[in-house]
Amino acid sequence: MTTPPIQWYPGHIAKAEKALKEQLKLVDVVLEVRDVRIPLATQHPQVSQWTGSKTRVLVLNRMDMISPQVQKLWESWFVAQGEVPYFTDAQHGKGTVAVVKAAQAAGVEVNKKRRDRGMLPRPVRAVVIGFPNVGKSALINRLLGRRAVESAARPGVTRQLRWVKISDRIELLDAPGVIPAKLDDREAAIKLAICDDIGEASYDNQLVAAELVDLIGYLQDTSGNLLPRSILESRYGLDATNVTGEDYLLTLANERYQGDAERAARQLLNDFRKGNLGGIPLELPPN
Repeated sequence: MTTPPIQWYPGHIAKAEKALKEQLKLVDVVLEVRDVRIPLATQHPQVSQWTGSKTRVLVLNRMDMISPQVQKLWESWFVAQGEVPYFTDAQHGKGTVAVVKAAQAAGVEVNKKRRDRGMLPRPVRAVVIGFPNVGKSALINRLLGRRAVESAARPGVTRQLRWVKISDRIELLDAPGVIPAKLDDREAAIKLAICDDIGEASYDNQLVAAELVDLIGYLQDTSGNLLPRSILESRYGLDATNVTGEDYLLTLANERYQGDAERAARQLLNDFRKGNLGGIPLELPPN
């Protein structure tokens, strides 16, 4: 199969990136939100460079989309890398209290330094950054306890940088999703497209859906104990063993969608994104 022509047009992202770098000078804490189904593919290569010595809180969102067993594996892996991951389901408000506490803890340190210099304490300033559509706005709304930020299933909804006051102790900057200007890693690009975490992009749904079928097959072969059983067969009544993703998609189209492969592809991707296929991680911790 040829490389999917995944292209994005990050005109507004380049602009947002520039504004974000300016705003980062005013920030004490960076909340970096990633998609727990693809925590490596949603790691922006420049985040650590941008944040420098500032406190960074790693938030792995959509914990409802993977099993507790997979969550434990990722937790152990990140801790071994020297990072403390905070798992959240921002849509339903799970895990968000711990994120607030982590941000506040960084604020205590900031204000201690201010007091030492004879300055008055102030609210800790935090920024939420990550790829488009990983759930940043949903997280902010949960932290606020009200809907202050537009949140949508459509990537790239946040365009402006704006400060939102969470409490007397925290002010939060909601930043647009940032994606690298260029993504050379083909596998990461495909995973971003499958999860719809790529923002304003254009890609071939049929190629991406076929890649999803191949990836599920690979994961079931190599780590079947960590995934639901017979994922595609349970949903569509079609066995995916020993067929390519491309062939599976065409068979699905013929059996269910009057030969309409585009419709079959959209349905497959939609079912995955909504969790209708079960908790499926597309990445597992490297050995």
